[in-house]
Amino acid sequence: MVYELTHFIGGEHVAGGSGNFQDVYDPSAGRVQGRVPLASADETRHAITVAEEAWGAWAETNAQVRARVLMRFVDLVHKDMDNLAQTLSAEHGKTLADARGDVMRGLDVVEVAIGAPHLLKGEYSTQVGRGVDTYSMRQPLGVVAGITPFNFPAMIPLWKAGVALAAGNSFILKPSERDPSVPLRLAELFLEAGLPPGVFNVVNGGKEVVDVLIEDPRVKAIGFVGSTPIAQSIYAGAAAHGKRAQCFGGAKNHLIIMPDADLDMAADALIGAAFGSAGERCMAISVAVPVGAATADALVGKLNERIANLRLGHSFDEEADFGPLVSREAKERVETLIGVGVEEGADLLVDGRGVSVTGYEGGYFVGATLFDNVKPHMRIYKEEIFGPVLSVVRVGDYDEALRVLDESPFGNGVSIFTRDGDSARDFAARVDVGMVGINVPIPVPIAYYTFGGWKASGFGDLNQHGADGFRFYTKTKTVTSRWPSGIRAGASFVMPTGT
Repeated sequence: MVYELTHFIGGEHVAGGSGNFQDVYDPSAGRVQGRVPLASADETRHAITVAEEAWGAWAETNAQVRARVLMRFVDLVHKDMDNLAQTLSAEHGKTLADARGDVMRGLDVVEVAIGAPHLLKGEYSTQVGRGVDTYSMRQPLGVVAGITPFNFPAMIPLWKAGVALAAGNSFILKPSERDPSVPLRLAELFLEAGLPPGVFNVVNGGKEVVDVLIEDPRVKAIGFVGSTPIAQSIYAGAAAHGKRAQCFGGAKNHLIIMPDADLDMAADALIGAAFGSAGERCMAISVAVPVGAATADALVGKLNERIANLRLGHSFDEEADFGPLVSREAKERVETLIGVGVEEGADLLVDGRGVSVTGYEGGYFVGATLFDNVKPHMRIYKEEIFGPVLSVVRVGDYDEALRVLDESPFGNGVSIFTRDGDSARDFAARVDVGMVGINVPIPVPIAYYTFGGWKASGFGDLNQHGADGFRFYTKTKTVTSRWPSGIRAGASFVMPTGT
């Protein structure tokens, strides 16, 4: 039975009117399970109109009342967790446990956003001049949009929408067409929690929808997560149309292993960070950088042992370590790049091509893959593979490891494993990357800090969630006031100095 999805506009499910649809697949079985409508430009503009009409009353709602809506939403999501996780796993392919983590990391940000009454407070200074006070206030932007990727269909929409809604904006979500059911369910739960109709809308579609969101002047800000070329294009387009944007792109995350590191701890960390969610994470560790030949040899031996014990399985297999890739195209691309790595001369120690899962032979499975002696000029090093492929790049010393990192065009996340506090401190200070882990393999900051990469991994001055999230989704107004109380200084023709 193939299900048919909708848009969610004005608090209602709205059937697609463009006549264009895209198939939604079950990645574990390799078969079509649903159809999602692709909105036209007119349908997108209608959603913007609905969001704009709903925005004014929501912006005027007391921040604490808005926070209470988010509190009820968090409770409803917890009650619906099993359904959300199963829906997410069925369309994405990640395991049920990983799907629950996807939802929970999104809720972390919503829970922080509940603190909006405090986080939106302005500043106040008295007597900045004779009888003059100055204060600032944060005000919502209006209609804002989020364009989110397939690999986190719950977490990243909630990272963006949670803060935007708490700050008093209305929100239009353009999720990935590959796994759109969870975003639609989140829209239902927001409505059930008391969010007014039209404040949160879901418009499914492709480039036509994105172009309207970029060009329509009623949309004041755009948040995007995806590949670097598209992130850069959306950032440039938003700037050209006078709107703010935070656009996060690709990654090639490294983990440096120092000679003094606990190698069992490092190997365990690498296995989870490289192969969890089949490597389809922007914060996945795809490059191991052991320092010194002895460290590299020992590490590779431990990785081989652990890979041999990994379990690949259907997304509902509770014992599986990871499931399939999201699509046939993703599987073909990853397997092609594995072949390229062999052609370029890297040592393929474990080959994940050609694997299958009994009963699910049509699924988009690629097994854990390990390359050794990878060089920085190779495509498997330079390109984001976005699959369960780990490359080992050997270096002679710590300074060479830093040079390898600094020369990478990406700057999303990086980790170092060491017992030496001096090395860790120096590394954190010097490395040209936005998020750093010390004996932590996936350094995704907790929700009350901000998430964002550097270099080709991020475009825009403000990061996702934390304090930056509220800065991004609000504008600051500064008021300077004087109330006459017998002060008569006469006309002045010089710049006021506050003295």
